[in-house]
Amino acid sequence: MRFPDPLIAGTLIRRYKRFLADVELTGGETVTAHCANSGSMLSVNEPGAEVWLSPARNPERKLRYTWEMIRVGGALVGINTSLPNGLVADAIGDGSIPELGGYATLRREVKYGRNSRIDLLLEGGDRQPCYVEVKNVTMRRDLSPGAPAEFPDAVTARGTKHLGELSREAAGGARAVMVYLVQRHDADSFAIARDIDPAYGDALDAALDAGVETLCYGCRLSVDGIAVTGPLAFDG
Repeated sequence: MRFPDPLIAGTLIRRYKRFLADVELTGGETVTAHCANSGSMLSVNEPGAEVWLSPARNPERKLRYTWEMIRVGGALVGINTSLPNGLVADAIGDGSIPELGGYATLRREVKYGRNSRIDLLLEGGDRQPCYVEVKNVTMRRDLSPGAPAEFPDAVTARGTKHLGELSREAAGGARAVMVYLVQRHDADSFAIARDIDPAYGDALDAALDAGVETLCYGCRLSVDGIAVTGPLAFDG
């Protein structure tokens, strides 16, 4: 995925009210950007960090910028949670996630389960339908070599609900896959932050027992765009 317009560099002043971030642009102007991330953003919201914003194409939009990336140590981290579904869909289409290849169609945001929507539904190719849930991973609390990226960064009742939905699909004979997309390139592995949300960890264990599959993929990020790269080790 390439950004349609050049990103604008700045310095993070603060992130607040979950969806707002004040940023000082390189020219000295302070702007308020939309933060498309409802999580705590633990480890990726340090004031003074270098950040990049995308300009709004709609001149009537209230907030003229969207916060896309932050630099943490030497790594760029993609914090925009509206992008991972499209990134994974594109990667499936171009064969970058071979475990999810071989289906005839891919649909997004399809209603299923108990008043839920699945991120991606793969169908056709003489196979059972495949329900794919995508989670954006940004947190890495330990920056030492070998330390994993982690999810979740806050208690997520919604994420726990999604695992229950996937478990029911798997128990009914469909294929169900939980994809963790790590939008940073400085981690070689991924782990569940069970200390932050023990209920989510328990729900994932139950989902695995029910036949839900897990995949974890990393990304290569630049100010020009984001691409899904290869699989990361899953530490559980």
